[in-house]
Amino acid sequence: MVDERSSGILLFRHEGEKVKFLLLHYPSGHWDFIKGRIEKNEQLKEAALREAREETGITDIEFVDGYEEKIQYSYQYDGKTIQKEVVFFLAKTKTSDVILSDEHLDFVWLEFDEAYKKITYQNARTLLAKARSLVFGQIK
Repeated sequence: MVDERSSGILLFRHEGEKVKFLLLHYPSGHWDFIKGRIEKNEQLKEAALREAREETGITDIEFVDGYEEKIQYSYQYDGKTIQKEVVFFLAKTKTSDVILSDEHLDFVWLEFDEAYKKITYQNARTLLAKARSLVFGQIK
């Protein structure tokens, strides 16, 4: 049973011939993608766009067709185990400047191999690996 649902984005941009992915540093210490809870009456992509805007200030986001991945995990909160499901989308932007929210400690734009190494959790690495062919098929 899922107790909490969130939506997120693997966001990338082109920097010349390079493709860079945005990672956020969360207060708990991990590096991950943009994500957050889905609000009442909000669609998955609407939530992902809102979270991107709130967490990074980035608004010029274009979803890449063919990528919608779910991960599930559990965590402890107030002595209870919470089952969480997060649906991720792949999207590109032309914006490099990030206006970081107070929900995060830092951010970084990294090429695929560097991003893969920096991501803390294996489920997020798997998301990035699944996006690889779609991303590199998006080069100008």
